Amino acid sequence: MILPALPALIPLITIIFLLMNFRRREWQPWIGLTGALLQLVLAVYLAVHIKSHGILVLHTGNWEAPFGITLVIDSFSSFMLILTGIIAVSISIYSIEAIDRQRQSFFFYPMVHGLLMGVNGAFVTGDIFNLYVWFEVMLMSSFVLITLGGEKKQLNGAIKYVTLNLVSSMLFLAGIGLLYGKTGTLNMADLALKMSLAENNILLNTSAVLFFVAFSIKSAIFPFFFWLPASYHTPPVAITALVAGLLTKVGVYAMIRFYTLFFVQDQLFWHPLFLWIGGFTMVVGVLTAASQYDMRKILSFHIISQIGYMIMGLGIFTVAGIAGAIFYMGHNIIAKTNTFLVAGLINRVKGSYDLKSIGGLYKTHPFLAILFIIPAFGLAGIPPLSGFFGKLVLISAGFSAGEYVISFVALAVGLFTLFSMVKIWNEAFWKAQPDDKLTEAPKDEKLPFSMVLPVVLLGLLTLTMGFAVKPILSFAMDAATQLLNPHIYIEAVLGNSINPEIQ
Repeated sequence: MILPALPALIPLITIIFLLMNFRRREWQPWIGLTGALLQLVLAVYLAVHIKSHGILVLHTGNWEAPFGITLVIDSFSSFMLILTGIIAVSISIYSIEAIDRQRQSFFFYPMVHGLLMGVNGAFVTGDIFNLYVWFEVMLMSSFVLITLGGEKKQLNGAIKYVTLNLVSSMLFLAGIGLLYGKTGTLNMADLALKMSLAENNILLNTSAVLFFVAFSIKSAIFPFFFWLPASYHTPPVAITALVAGLLTKVGVYAMIRFYTLFFVQDQLFWHPLFLWIGGFTMVVGVLTAASQYDMRKILSFHIISQIGYMIMGLGIFTVAGIAGAIFYMGHNIIAKTNTFLVAGLINRVKGSYDLKSIGGLYKTHPFLAILFIIPAFGLAGIPPLSGFFGKLVLISAGFSAGEYVISFVALAVGLFTLFSMVKIWNEAFWKAQPDDKLTEAPKDEKLPFSMVLPVVLLGLLTLTMGFAVKPILSFAMDAATQLLNPHIYIEAVLGNSINPEIQ
């Protein structure tokens, strides 16, 4: 069955059509949007199929695992594919007006789908070397997108971005080499099987540490986060929203996958470490955000802070904790992307992202105020929005597991997040426009429909995840149950070759 290959094939085919019709510039947005819609429809179908029929596995070239390249889609993968499709559609619509024609002429749409191909490939691969390859596809595409336009501030930020991510890639590759040398395999299911039967797993901790540092850099976890706020605020906001919503979450996805599937032996070391790192990531991110006045920098530091909640769920390592991390990841991808898109609308009206230079938006654009409140308060965890239920599940799981310190830290960080969101509200919407600062943008034109539509849709999704929390959380629970029972994944991939002793 070719279904597991389609999430990576559809962006590739979209890129081919975009390049074939590159001279027809007016076609580019619509080809890109069509490809994004196909990805979303496919992701929803895959989720329904997996719910009914179980994990999907494709052995490419009919080479059985662990000898060939294996593609695997389970509940966790399908959930992430749906989120990627939602963001792809939203950014495709927003970019019709938000990305100028000059940047579109520098392969904006092919690079977007190159990034999506890397993201989807990372979610469906069942082989850690191919995961490395998909990470590099993402890195190349995102580097081009972040530097698109060639402005000095973009290049300065991109140097830090690519340098740290190349270091991460080298550590990732070193970890792969060491792991292969010790186990003789790179297939994730086969690794899980062999490592569960190995007698001296302490020797594998060197690889585990290398992967931990590599994924920590890619996820912007404390103390490896400083590349993110230095680079994410420099490109056009549509690009920032795309990379902010997806890239760090792929690193978190990989960390959850690795440390629930095969690095599960030394739990007394890893789980407390994840809790401490998650707590520091939350606190440092939220406190630094509180001191900023550029909206994009505030939101960039909050990316870091919110990642801490996901790592907290991994550290708790119960079904509720992992489910909370998965649900919170879904909430954050949607709400964080949306806050950046709203910041782009504010810039469209006021001509600036600097909170000290703008004001009075509540009177002139009350609808824009509502569009901001929904994702902002969702990030802060205000009921009945999605962020409230994500934090509720995580904190409840923390208390149930006896992890009181991290649970109280998570509560406190939520209050500081609310402070930052209220700060943006007071400065941009409530206070009067400073007379000595920037005035309204020329003509103060009506906001383009293509830029408002995805903001409205993402806002409705944030509300839906709050009001219809039960089925979504149930899906996250199913995904967490699969993750914490690795034999389900192993049996789906290896089939009859599995040793009956571990079943």
